[in-house]
Amino acid sequence: MGSSGSTESESGGRGVAPRYDRLAQPEPLAALRRVFHQMNRGMVLLWRLGLGRFAELWPRGFGRLLVIEHVGRRSSTTYRTPVNFTRADDDIYCVAAFGPRTDWYRNALAQGGILIWLPDGVWEATVEDASDDPARLGLMRRVLIDSGFAAPLFGLHPTRMTIEQLARATSDYRLVRIGRVRRSEQRYDDFAWVWPVGLVVLLAWRLLGRTR
Repeated sequence: MGSSGSTESESGGRGVAPRYDRLAQPEPLAALRRVFHQMNRGMVLLWRLGLGRFAELWPRGFGRLLVIEHVGRRSSTTYRTPVNFTRADDDIYCVAAFGPRTDWYRNALAQGGILIWLPDGVWEATVEDASDDPARLGLMRRVLIDSGFAAPLFGLHPTRMTIEQLARATSDYRLVRIGRVRRSEQRYDDFAWVWPVGLVVLLAWRLLGRTR
């Protein structure tokens, strides 16, 4: 994460909260990475249970989410990482908020082609670094807005930030452009069977209890 170099008073009490600078320090940042690593597992599980179709139910509140499926550069292990995103024309943009050393970012760029999970299914996609795009700050603001509660939680209020504040706060972020190529035959909801099976088990348990 970048340093905002500003406080709430400098931004009219609204743009960037002081806690953002505190969270950007090495120790809190490392702790945040560990927390997000665990949260990501739970988020991916929700997608596999079939709930990914609701990922854009309330973008301004819950944010827009997709899952990037990427392969480790050295381990060759398949990983799945949820990220916030925004749409611009036919492209999708997301942010590597932990900078150029973000694992999924490095893996995805090394691959060139990735799979993404969107509410309407799995897509084969291209991926490239768009951090030098002239429209970077505007796109960055849109991604932060479409992160829902996440950005304000960490002290960023993207609709109120000045361009200067936005540039400072996201100086280490990497902007990533994703282009959908074609639908994949792969499905992300491979655990969706849990719901009907669970319902049958529950009904059987209730009926058995009444019989007894």
